[in-house]
Amino acid sequence: MSYDRTIRPAVTDFDAATAAVRQALADQGFGILTEIDVQGTLKAKLGHDMEDYLILGACNPPLAHQALEADRSIGLLLPCNVVVRRDGDHTLVQALDPGTMVTLTGLEALKPIADEATARLDAALSALTAT
Repeated sequence: MSYDRTIRPAVTDFDAATAAVRQALADQGFGILTEIDVQGTLKAKLGHDMEDYLILGACNPPLAHQALEADRSIGLLLPCNVVVRRDGDHTLVQALDPGTMVTLTGLEALKPIADEATARLDAALSALTAT
């Protein structure tokens, strides 16, 4: 089962790609609730060096509200994680496929919410690949 939506943005610089991801998500009604600098955390806590790796916890409040109304436990799968990371000379952007909510829970009531979130995430990811 595939659980991600992965693209290689037109911008290869990590910081520029991260800024573009934030804007593309905002354009689709997503705010960033959490941010985890995995590279910095692993360096500080373990002395481990790794490539740039940032996890953004993206949330579209109306969709999150609808999902929580359908299933209070869905908070375990929220927010939608979006990863911006280096992969060799390139930057990758990966988003959790919202359809995973339906697959994992088996709740058909979540399907229209997941479909809307997927459409918005796909629009954001598509904007990042445009040149």
